[in-house]
Amino acid sequence: MVMVRNESVGRIVMFLCFGTAILSLAVHAHKSDEQTPESASTGGGAVAMGASVPEIPTRQAVQTKIQSAIANNPFKSLLAQGLSKQTSANNLMSNRTQLVVDLEERRVYVYRWDHQVIASYPIAVGKKGWETPTGTFQVINKQTNPIWRHPITGKIFEPGTNSPLGDRWIGFWSDGHNQIGFHGTPDIQLVGSAISHGCLRMRNPDIRLLYKQVEPGTQVIVRS
Repeated sequence: MVMVRNESVGRIVMFLCFGTAILSLAVHAHKSDEQTPESASTGGGAVAMGASVPEIPTRQAVQTKIQSAIANNPFKSLLAQGLSKQTSANNLMSNRTQLVVDLEERRVYVYRWDHQVIASYPIAVGKKGWETPTGTFQVINKQTNPIWRHPITGKIFEPGTNSPLGDRWIGFWSDGHNQIGFHGTPDIQLVGSAISHGCLRMRNPDIRLLYKQVEPGTQVIVRS
């Protein structure tokens, strides 16, 4: 009687173990079918709940990501735009500089874009018969070490210490043949008088400063 019971218990235990093994295989097969392509590609086997297998990045991968982040940094383009706008603003201010020539006072005044006088220089003006033209003009050209052609004799004067034009030229009027502008002179004792053929002569140190304060397009107002 005891032996029969022991054999029955043994069979039951065996059936239970066999059933558990079958159930385990079925569950494992079901999980394998549900494995996502992404998790399979990691080489880490089936992953529960579709989670991805974490990977430890290599040093090269980290450096690549850092370089990509720097190259695609949106603030880089914003900074470039800001510098470009600042440069444009500086150019605008330079172009809004205004020169006012007072022929009676025989001086030129440099006005900043906000209407403040930032400099004033003495000038020689056109003599009788060669008066400096009045009106509103603009700087049309600038030149260092200019060559001068005498308007009457046609003689050419090369650049140099004794050049009648000094070493800077700022032109603001032309009839297509002759030009009138600001320039230096070796005869500084004549600055302040009416002696030129229409141009505005300046001391060489002064014309060098004025040369830096204007650009093509700068407005020039000449008044008597």
